[in-house]
Amino acid sequence: MPKNAKGVESVLYRKYRPQTFKEILGQDHIVRVLEGSIKRGNIAHAYLFAGSRGTGKTSLARILARAAGVSTNDLYEIDAASNRGIDDIRELREAVNTLPFESPYKVYIVDEAHMLTKEAFNALLKTLEEPPSHVIFILATTEVHKLPETIVSRCQAYTFKKPSQKILKDMIVSVAKKEGFTLDSSAADLIAFLSDGSFRDAHGVLQKIIFSSSDKKVSIDEVEKVTGAPQAMLINRTIEAIDRGDIGETLLKIQESLNKGVDVKIFLTLLLHKIRFILLLRFSKGLESHIEEQFANEDFLFLKKISGDKNSHINAALLGELLNAYTYIGLSHVPQLPIELALIKVLGPSE
Repeated sequence: MPKNAKGVESVLYRKYRPQTFKEILGQDHIVRVLEGSIKRGNIAHAYLFAGSRGTGKTSLARILARAAGVSTNDLYEIDAASNRGIDDIRELREAVNTLPFESPYKVYIVDEAHMLTKEAFNALLKTLEEPPSHVIFILATTEVHKLPETIVSRCQAYTFKKPSQKILKDMIVSVAKKEGFTLDSSAADLIAFLSDGSFRDAHGVLQKIIFSSSDKKVSIDEVEKVTGAPQAMLINRTIEAIDRGDIGETLLKIQESLNKGVDVKIFLTLLLHKIRFILLLRFSKGLESHIEEQFANEDFLFLKKISGDKNSHINAALLGELLNAYTYIGLSHVPQLPIELALIKVLGPSE
């Protein structure tokens, strides 16, 4: 079975990919169990790592293999998106019967496992039911619901969590420092947010910014310019206009953002992000400390003030319409049209 390369990854992501259990961030609940099982010699014949992209599934699979004493010559990485058919799995079934070259085990990491065909799954199932004692399978997937229950039930399954904003921010600051750069706190916050819970995306965004930086200090302005993110001030002024129910001013602020070269999808993502937290602050005081950690002090105070406005036009119906508009971004010839329609529907005068 060929060792297939994954898609192109950023230089920083490859450079700072975790190499030990201690370097895995945000998955303590999984690392503790795996470390313990390795120490006790209780190694399963099949594991399932499920979770969203860029959360460390493949990295932890490689670390697990190394901890089990497996060398690179006995480690096989298979991209199921490219090798998804029954012939590929039949080839694998034949290969697993040969002994390892120089390790106690042969490890097969099957990435994007949900991409296998039904026939391929059936063929793999037979191998999972009665694997050779020297073989370990690690299936990784972003869509565990697409895997047959018969496959899932034969694996030790672990669900990877998206890292928190703080974990991502700390990682970004640390990597930037190792590369000789310093980040403004607000710049690191924005990179972490735009990474959408993915370490890989965080490294990718940071790399773009570092490569385009004219000095060794990265400001929020640089991040906004490189990523197409709107200035925090523009988002806040848009929220103020929505809060007042001023549809004319709201639409004007959106157009003002686009005139500055802002990415429409990022604009709406940031708008949804802040409106969600305004509603959470309004209806759940117990979440206040958690929300405060997500924002710079000035930004948090702004959201808290809006949340306390009893006459505010920011409500669940508005959030729902904007969330619906998000699904249409990129499908309209006029990029901002879904946002405009959603806002007019909620804030516009009744017909």
